[in-house]
Amino acid sequence: MANTYAEYINHHLAHLEFNLLTMSPGNGGFWTLHLDTILLSLVMGGVFFFTFLFVAKRANSGVPSLWQNIVESVVEFVDQQVVDSLGRSSPFVGGLALTIFVWVFLMNFIDMIPVDLFPWLASMAGVEYFRPVATADLNMTFALSLSVFFIVMGVMYHSKGLLGFLREFFCHPFPPQFIITIPINFFLKTLEELSRPLSLSLRLFGNLYAGELIFILIALLPWYMQWLGAGLWLTLHILIITLQAFIFMMLTIVYIAMAEESH
Repeated sequence: MANTYAEYINHHLAHLEFNLLTMSPGNGGFWTLHLDTILLSLVMGGVFFFTFLFVAKRANSGVPSLWQNIVESVVEFVDQQVVDSLGRSSPFVGGLALTIFVWVFLMNFIDMIPVDLFPWLASMAGVEYFRPVATADLNMTFALSLSVFFIVMGVMYHSKGLLGFLREFFCHPFPPQFIITIPINFFLKTLEELSRPLSLSLRLFGNLYAGELIFILIALLPWYMQWLGAGLWLTLHILIITLQAFIFMMLTIVYIAMAEESH
């Protein structure tokens, strides 16, 4: 029975893989794509884009619809976080923060769907493995955090210029009066910057992976106990997935604000 449980868990945690080198279903490795992660992240990105586009095209200054109220509330909430952090409104940072918050939330929300649904639908199409929660895949969360990292570096360079950008790495936190402090500054600054995408990716991945695993374990309970366990965990998990999307968004805003700061 233990082997059956282990096989069930392993099956739900396995990805639909494709190896770019062999151009065939892969078994892991650097050149292996997780097609389920790519597909569901694109679908959720499309849901976000077309929903907001639909509402924007039908927005009016009269009595707003329910969807217009929801979208406007989200946009105003995100813009307020940007203003509080940067001291001003920014279309670029606001748009980036809105995209991160809604997109990450939607990818997280897939975890609220019964764990057997997507694998069952995939099996009906002849697909053996299909793992739908994109943010429970470290590849996805790390890709998101690396994107934020390069954006932050670009903002730092744009706001401070080449000389100011180099000063950030070679002249802080210790004054560069002594030659010995320059490589120390570079090491500490590089370590600080590289730790940010690492912590961003691992925080989101760890919370969603744990949540997904708990739902899988609940699915192993007798049917009359699944409703209670799933109901309690759903109530808590909706707060977790929202909080994780908010944290990812807020840290992105804070990192950009820090990149614009002058010492």
